[in-house]
Amino acid sequence: MFEDDDDRRYAVVRNAEEQYSIWPVDRPLPPGWSGDGTTGSKAACLAHIREVWTDLRPLSLRESGLRGSA
Repeated sequence: MFEDDDDRRYAVVRNAEEQYSIWPVDRPLPPGWSGDGTTGSKAACLAHIREVWTDLRPLSLRESGLRGSA
């Protein structure tokens, strides 16, 4: 949907399951998502996500104590 070399500013967003994504700052957030306070270029936002989202399992799965399939 969005080109890798675009010059848009993005926000890092997170849902209730603590899954991360990026979203253009000039668009309303989709339902169920909120900003984590990080904005910038696409590359900067993706780098932030790589740093903070170390356990890709949804929160409900992590809290259940189940490991999930790898």
